[in-house]
Amino acid sequence: MTAPHIRGRGTATNRSGRFEKFDTVRCDDGWDIDEDIPPLRTDVRDEFARSLITYNRSPDLPFDRSINPYRGCEHGCVYCFARPTHAYLGLSPGLDFETRLIARPNASEVLRGELSAKGYKVAPIALGTNTDPYQPIEKTRSITRDCLSVLQEFNHPIGIVTKGTLIERDLDILAPMAHQGLVRVGISLTTLDAGLSRRMEPRAPSPQRRLAVIRRLTDAGVPVRVMTSPIIPGLTDHELEHLLEAGRDAGADAASWIMLRLPREVSTLWQEWLETNEPARAEKIMSKLREMHGGRDYDPRWGHRMRGQGEYAELIAKRFKLAVKRFDLAVKLPPLRCDLFARPAQIGDQLSLL
Repeated sequence: MTAPHIRGRGTATNRSGRFEKFDTVRCDDGWDIDEDIPPLRTDVRDEFARSLITYNRSPDLPFDRSINPYRGCEHGCVYCFARPTHAYLGLSPGLDFETRLIARPNASEVLRGELSAKGYKVAPIALGTNTDPYQPIEKTRSITRDCLSVLQEFNHPIGIVTKGTLIERDLDILAPMAHQGLVRVGISLTTLDAGLSRRMEPRAPSPQRRLAVIRRLTDAGVPVRVMTSPIIPGLTDHELEHLLEAGRDAGADAASWIMLRLPREVSTLWQEWLETNEPARAEKIMSKLREMHGGRDYDPRWGHRMRGQGEYAELIAKRFKLAVKRFDLAVKLPPLRCDLFARPAQIGDQLSLL
């Protein structure tokens, strides 16, 4: 039995996270009465961070540190690999991830303190690696913008990943930073099919709107990478070349790709979504994914989790390589500048004699 669809949400279930003793599931109450499911409201709570910069040692990632102004994401992308992180909060990776969000209002203040520390060594910071920094609540909270202002003060290099259109609001910060070689943006483009996008990514901007964001950013001098992620075998894989071409035509100068990842609770949520939205393709899609992960839904090992392995994964890699060459898109770019980093003078600092 598939879960009922909830308008504007990526999932329809709210199973407890893997650390909880009890599970809560929706079920029929036995009454033969049609009932409309009321719309779910988004609840935002504040968390005052003690630290903001998170460090990693993953060889799969091109950065060693990141910041996330929010926990959870209202975009509701059903395939989001970050969903399992909500379990650490005692919340569900399902609907809770989309509707019970955590904002970190003191993020910029904490970030300023961490960048000001004498022992801090500069390297590019990634913004938006776990949840989208430009999801809808950023319009009223402006925590991402506050963090960008701090990074600009320090001339700190930054890479941003988003689907959100709110990034256009911050061009007054991003354009000057880009002129100094301090910022790059990655725009995630999963499909050009607006209907499919609306079902998979219910509160994210449409594909055409994301392409417009690429154009707006590049016209302002901000370099953009089109991120064809995730590629979904049997559902969006046939669009790979079209996605890259569309990104190039919108102004992107670089590209990347990642295969669909189904860590922990995401696998169940994804398969339920398939049963409801793509029942005829569900078996083929899961078969291809398992083929790339040694018979499992997901292989978390470094070097395998992003791309998979086997004939199909190799085919996608070859197609991508040929396409980026045809469309003159870069895969590797020069590093962002770190030599401009400087701690702004603070009240109480000793004045220089030189």
